[in-house]
Formats: sequence, structure tokens, C-alpha cells
Amino acid sequence: MTDIVDELKWRGLFALSTDEDALRKALADGPVTFYCGFDPTAPSLHVGHLVQVLTVRRLQQAGHRPLALVGGATGLIGDPRPTAERTLNDPETVTGWVAKLRAQIEPFLDFEGENAAVMVNNLDWTENLSAIEFLRDIGKHFRVNKMLTKDSVARRLESSEGISYTEFSYQLLQGMDFLQLYRRYGCTLQQGGSDQWGNLTAGLDLIHRLEPDASAHAMATPLMTKADGTKFGKTEGGAVWLDPEMTTPYAFYQFWLNVDDRDISKYMRILSFRSREELEELERQTEERPQARAAQRALAEELTTLVHGADQTAAVIAASKALFGQGELAELDERTLAAALSEVPHIQVAELGPAVDLFAEVGLVASKSAARRTVKEGGAYVNNVKVAGEDAVPAKEDLLHGRWLVLRRGKKNLAAVEVTGG
Repeated sequence: MTDIVDELKWRGLFALSTDEDALRKALADGPVTFYCGFDPTAPSLHVGHLVQVLTVRRLQQAGHRPLALVGGATGLIGDPRPTAERTLNDPETVTGWVAKLRAQIEPFLDFEGENAAVMVNNLDWTENLSAIEFLRDIGKHFRVNKMLTKDSVARRLESSEGISYTEFSYQLLQGMDFLQLYRRYGCTLQQGGSDQWGNLTAGLDLIHRLEPDASAHAMATPLMTKADGTKFGKTEGGAVWLDPEMTTPYAFYQFWLNVDDRDISKYMRILSFRSREELEELERQTEERPQARAAQRALAEELTTLVHGADQTAAVIAASKALFGQGELAELDERTLAAALSEVPHIQVAELGPAVDLFAEVGLVASKSAARRTVKEGGAYVNNVKVAGEDAVPAKEDLLHGRWLVLRRGKKNLAAVEVTGG
């Protein structure tokens, strides 16, 4: 990697910077101490945050020193959303979320060596700061007319909701973060998403006012979008979280496996650590044989391993294969099987009935007569075993982990039945 700016541009990770030539020189002369902030407004990061986490990792691998900030102070306020005020969470909740987010970020970074990462919390320099000190030392250097032009503020002012003084002041807090990190760690670069540009430049302005000789920079990645117009990182079930209790490793893997062909090249460049040659080869395979989904499989495996580990990745790949008859369902552990089956149509029944009834009830076929026809044609499977006849009834011994049946019509149509009776 000869020039990290060129690399970021090729990957689609460079949207804005304050002075590209000066930034390029600073990074070339490096190492540069930089920071990226994450607010604990939920108990987990989601895949939208993954863009920033992995960009921090790239910059560290290029020889620069990361400060990963989890905002115990800014998390108590919340960055203004475009439409409405955030619900304020109590301090104990936010403190717990700080710990969870730190634990999610830390595995991506290296905390040893000359450019060892440092985890920081802005509550350290705000907790004992009085309101008078904040207004005199920080608020004095911000101009309201300029604050009003920030996108998030301007949109809220145009809405019927308006904006509270609390959220209006958020950019002062983030600006103070950059100043404090400059003074404490020699941090001269803030990185974030382009939707944060107003907050990024607020910190730069504050540094330049209070440290006239300082050379500092801001750099933003573009917001990731989906070709179909929906928000990146969202599914019908909501956000795709990094916490395995909120989004199972199986669902996480499936999210990437189902990426639209129109998006996969962009996502691979932004999120994968494969070389240009490897990515260009995967792009070529996708163009020539899109049905093979080679790029989607590669990205799903890489990111699931990064986030959840190799063992979980192996388990979800085995589950994916077994569900479609390419492996032994009985060998899947109960948690992985349950997670996989939660992603397909499923029903609960008190007791087992004829297979044709189950196929119709779960919606794999339109009616019992259609189920009988599917059985007769040899296209109905229970636990990957072809249903022998129209009157076949699964036995209790067939239940996976004593509770599940996997139903399949043809090669690709899956559903599940969970038996809840004793």
C-alpha cells in the first residue's frame, strides 16, 4: 500500500476532506494519530458502523495510530436525527452500552506496537466540567449562525418537531472531543461518515481558534446505499447488529449472501480486506456467472469470520448447506439450527400430523391437494428425506433436537415446523 488516500479512493471510502493535498502529505509523512467516534445510543453497533470500524483498521494497518472513542458523554445526548428528538437514556444504561461497544470494537484493532490503538471515552473530560466552564471555554468559540447551517440542525429547524437546545449543543461536545484528543494524544485527524461532516469540521474550527499553530484534518467516508433505494444495513426485521444475541451469526451471514448483484462490487471494495486482484477476479466471476454468487459468498464468509469468529462461520456455512440437502441436519447444534430456521417461514404445532398437512399449513404449498401432488412428484422432503407417500406422518424420532422438522419443496423452498407439545 503506497498511498493510503489512493487506496481509500479506489475502495470508495473517500468522500470528503478538508485539504486533500495537506492530508495526503501528513499521512505520507506519518504516522498520524487519528480518531473515530461511536455513540452508545443502542446496546450494539450495526453493520453501518462496520464501515467506520474497518476504515479505522485500514488506517492502522497503513501505519497510523487510532483512537477509538466510545462516547459516554455524547451518548447521553445523541447526535440530532433528521426527523425527531432522541429518547434520552439513563446514565447507567449508557455506561453499560459503552462497555458493550468497546468490546465489539477492540477485536478489530491492534493494541501493541508503535502505533498501538487506544480506547477513549469523552466522559473523562466532560464529567467534572461545569456548565459555566463549558460555556466560557468552549461555547464562546462557536457562532450560532454557522451552527444553524449544519445539515442535521437545518433539517430539524424546518420540521414541525424543531430541535432542543440539548441536541443543538451536540456539535460543541464533539468539537471539544477533537480539541481534547489533540491536546492529550497529539490527534490531528478525525475520521467519520459524510453525514457527520458538520460535526467533524466543528472540531477543526475549535482547534484552529484555540491552537493557532495546529495542523489538523478531517476525512469522511461516503454513506453506503443500496441499489433498490432502501437503507444499507436494514432488513425487514430491522437493523443488522454485530451483537449475536440481536442478529444471529446465521442471519448476519445470510444478509451478505443475499446482497444485490448491483451492490456487491461496491460492498466488497469497502468492506473486504482482499487485494485488488482478488476483488477484481470476484467482480469478473459475478459478471460472468451471477447465479454462483461467488462474491457474496466470499464477503459473507470474510465478514462473519471478522465479527463472529471462524468457528461460528463454519457452523453457519454447515447449516446453510444442510438446510438444502448438502449436509447432515442432525449434526447441527441446536442454537445454530434454531437461528437458521428463524429466517425461514415456520409454524408451531402441538403435535405432529401428516406431512401434507404440515406443508400446507406452513405455506410451502397453496393447499393440501397441492401438497399431495408435490409428494407424488417426488418434490417434498422432511429433514432432507423424500416424503415416501401422501399419508406419511413424521415420527417423534424425526424431530431435530426433539423439536424441529425442516420441510423443503424442491431444491430451494424451505420452511420449519416446531413441535411445542410434550
